[in-house]
Amino acid sequence: MATSYPLRVQAIRSKGQNERLYVSFPLALAAAIGLEGGEEVQWELLDRGELHLVRLHRSPPTTKARASK
Repeated sequence: MATSYPLRVQAIRSKGQNERLYVSFPLALAAAIGLEGGEEVQWELLDRGELHLVRLHRSPPTTKARASK
């Protein structure tokens, strides 16, 4: 069963600058994968409807047991 985390893309419009788009990463999702502030990630475009988040430097897991399916 997949868990979804709906969010909204924010548009930031500053006078004299190009528009910027921001996406928030839900804390529950970050905690589930062990993502921490300051980590470097990049998006991989799979198609127009799907992005894949790639961690550039994967940290070792902090738990000893694997999650059960």
